[in-house]
Amino acid sequence: MPLLPRLFCLTLALGLALGCTGSPAQTVLPGDPPIAPIRADGQRAKIGLVLSGGGVRGLAHIGVLKVLRERKIPVDLVVGTSMGAVVGGAYASGRSIEEMEAFVQHTDWPSVLADRPPRQNLSFRRREEDQTIPSRLELGVDPRGGRTTLPPSAAGNSALEAALESLVRGEQAETPISQLRLPFRALATDLLNGDLVEMVDTPLFLAMRASMAVPGVFSPVRVNGRAVVDGGLVRNLGVDVARKMGADIIIAVNVGSPLLEEREITSAVGVANQMLQILTNQNVAQSLRELRSVDVLIDPDLGNISFMDFSRFEEAMRSGERAAQAALERLTPLAVDDEHFARFEQGRLREPAPLSQQALPLASLKIEGTQRSNPKALREELGLHVGKPASPEDIKRATAALYGLGDFERIDAQVSDVEGQRHLTLHVQEAEWAHNRLRFGLSLKSNFGDTNGFTISAMHVSTWLNRWGAELRSSASLGENRGLSFDLIQPLGAGSPWYLNLVSNTESTNTDLHDAFGRRSMRLSVGQAGTELAIGRRLSNWGDVRLGAVRASGSVRAVIPEPAENPNLKYRVRGAFAELRTDTLDSLAFPSRGHMVSLRLQYASTTHGTDALNAGAMGLAAFRAGRWAGHVYTEWQHAALGSAGGSLGGFLRLSGTNENSLEGRTLGFGRLVMARRIGEMPIGLGGAIRAGMSLELGGIIRDRELFDRSQLKLAGSTFLAFDTRFGPFYLALGGTYKGQGTAYLFLGPTW
Repeated sequence: MPLLPRLFCLTLALGLALGCTGSPAQTVLPGDPPIAPIRADGQRAKIGLVLSGGGVRGLAHIGVLKVLRERKIPVDLVVGTSMGAVVGGAYASGRSIEEMEAFVQHTDWPSVLADRPPRQNLSFRRREEDQTIPSRLELGVDPRGGRTTLPPSAAGNSALEAALESLVRGEQAETPISQLRLPFRALATDLLNGDLVEMVDTPLFLAMRASMAVPGVFSPVRVNGRAVVDGGLVRNLGVDVARKMGADIIIAVNVGSPLLEEREITSAVGVANQMLQILTNQNVAQSLRELRSVDVLIDPDLGNISFMDFSRFEEAMRSGERAAQAALERLTPLAVDDEHFARFEQGRLREPAPLSQQALPLASLKIEGTQRSNPKALREELGLHVGKPASPEDIKRATAALYGLGDFERIDAQVSDVEGQRHLTLHVQEAEWAHNRLRFGLSLKSNFGDTNGFTISAMHVSTWLNRWGAELRSSASLGENRGLSFDLIQPLGAGSPWYLNLVSNTESTNTDLHDAFGRRSMRLSVGQAGTELAIGRRLSNWGDVRLGAVRASGSVRAVIPEPAENPNLKYRVRGAFAELRTDTLDSLAFPSRGHMVSLRLQYASTTHGTDALNAGAMGLAAFRAGRWAGHVYTEWQHAALGSAGGSLGGFLRLSGTNENSLEGRTLGFGRLVMARRIGEMPIGLGGAIRAGMSLELGGIIRDRELFDRSQLKLAGSTFLAFDTRFGPFYLALGGTYKGQGTAYLFLGPTW
């Protein structure tokens, strides 16, 4: 197997294996020696709670804590790994069980596990890149040495950190865990030498974040000068750590998965996954051997809940609750009376004074840690101004907007309120790989007949070319569509919403002409080169408007059948255009909320002496209906006489008809698409699997026949859709009313 696939398999397997370790032991049985809750010196035995890692399986810890509270069993210290560190850290910092349950229920886990910030937080420029190349395969390029670097993780940091911030608010986030009212340790692994890292004086937020840094999923975290990752690699069940902290009795909760059976290992990924699970099991097995007869092992029956299946969080929490109830005969002797437990809870739940949620005047705003980016431009992006009121929610939105630029690995916001005024300092860590990055894309289409094609594309983005934030985007494609383009944005000031835009491109493609029955009659080779110069204005991060001039030239020649003389028809165009674009979709491939609009009006004159006014409009509105999500899409295009018109045909553009087989000066089209999530792809390969259907109506509209229903075709499709890292992948069946039916294989955007 080539090196890259092997590395990918190992990374994928590692992410699946971490924390999902098998456990040969079950809950300690009631027949074991009784627990002695009182030590020989007459003091109550110190109880240590050890919580293992396991991704979503680790949410079973919340159910265990719920039973311990109901039975008034105090916990004197907590040790956690990965998700166990998140739950344990929240518990040690004073979060209630109800707050932790709300955290799990209200967190947008798909966004947390995504490879970048939520799409609604991205800048409009980054959203444009999705439309150009929907793939999420990116790497950084060092322009000085030509060296390429991969992003340090498959998932971004911002959504995870925002989720953790909802657990540890205000000053608690920066409180060293050694100063928590309830002793706590979060365990991590030194990425360079594999040593166990016990985080003692680390700020709580950073400790939780570091212990959750699953290699290949979340980027490593630097703690005291050491790059650390998920602690499950070396100590997924920290029994020995709890013992060193002084625990007399340990309640250990292991949420691992059993090893795969031979029939379940069917691929190289499965082999690598099993290998890493075996290696990780060894440290768990050692921890289990360290348990004593007075200790309690709780082993929730989590069945086939996978490491990343956050849709089953309620099932995981209930499993933890049931497992703890099954161990009550062993746990009950550890209970204390109502008065003692009330004092314990009162001390644990006590919080430092929370940050005021009111909007206070911003007295100072500092941005530290910039290298290539301009702090002045970043302050304008924030939308926060000294002297104006700013609430914690305003600061959260502003920080998300900075993440959405795509230039930062991490942003820490330090907020302090002094005498009714708010002070804000942002510490930013620039993502070095993001300033010069390459994105690769692939599109495929086939109707398992005479329409088959593919296009390989690449896009290079270079940001912060000057202090005002100039950006150059270069794209190239090979295959069915061949082209090269350069797109330069120059803001008219640091952080200014106004900009100049220069676009130059050349493209070549083959297009088919069809007869009245939809049969291919001729293939043309079409080539064009053009330049646009425009002035534009950003509309926050959701849209823009442009006014500009355009010049283009091109040629058309017949390829099939080849005429005797094969003349090359050439043309030149120059003119002006106005364009409005908006995009608030939460997902480009499978949106469930938001909209996308594009309006363009272009006036042009040609070398043949004709003037043309061409117009186009496109709109998409997404919605959710119960467990279904979908969108309504409409499109209208009109070209003046002598100008190239639009075309319809192909999957989701009158499914069942040949691709681009309907052509004319004016077209109207609309569709309704609905899909339901039915599964998940393996981590690292993509996201959800959906089953869906479409209803489509459209056609070429002849002059003065706008309302002639005979010009319209009704079509529909059913499909399976996979949200892959290359973009949406479809297997579909489509057909027209009383007409053709076609099967499709399609990878890429559907408009």
